[in-house]
Amino acid sequence: MGSSSMSLFGLLLVLVILPFPSHASDPDPLQDICVADLDAPISINGFPCKPASEVTSDDFFTDFSKDPTTFDVFKRAVTFGDVFGFPAVNTQGVSLFRIDLGVGGINPPHTHPRATEAGIVLKGRVLVGIVTTNNTFFSKVLTRGMVFLIPRAHVHFQLNLGKGKATFVPIFNSQNPGVSDSVGTLFDTNPSVPNSVLTKSFLVSDDVINAIRSARTSNKSGHQFNTRSSY
Repeated sequence: MGSSSMSLFGLLLVLVILPFPSHASDPDPLQDICVADLDAPISINGFPCKPASEVTSDDFFTDFSKDPTTFDVFKRAVTFGDVFGFPAVNTQGVSLFRIDLGVGGINPPHTHPRATEAGIVLKGRVLVGIVTTNNTFFSKVLTRGMVFLIPRAHVHFQLNLGKGKATFVPIFNSQNPGVSDSVGTLFDTNPSVPNSVLTKSFLVSDDVINAIRSARTSNKSGHQFNTRSSY
């Protein structure tokens, strides 16, 4: 990413984080730092702290500059800056990600149940869509330097409309915002949601539901679905 893009990203990060102490989604921290110990056997609404004697400077920095080499079936690649990918955010009420979309790639409709999302486009042309609880659809095509806001728990998506790759960085007011895939929550459960529920809900036949299940199963076996729980 170029220096101008990183400057824009830095500005957004400051603007988004400043209001968080009084309006954070996560509980306020009770100590200066609490770098997550991801290997701890017990986790209660977060992660225990790594011993202070084991904390190093490198714990507080991560790298979003590298372009991805692999994409999932949606032509999407995710660089993680949540508590799992950047343990220093533990108890800080913030996380961030780098999302890359190949040509025609999409971050499919989904929600984040535990956080508001703000993001900045660093490269490309990205259609951002938001659906409210009264089924109103808002959308806009964004280019480099433009910013979007997704209210907490609202269905939204990002679609690459450009002729090249697109990159954007979303930031959340939670160390683990969670993600609920609007399609996966119905078709990828274990055990499966009964066909009778889906046919009645979508007003379609069993053949349609089975075709969707088959397509998703086929793509899971032949491609990479990103199954991390936060972006």
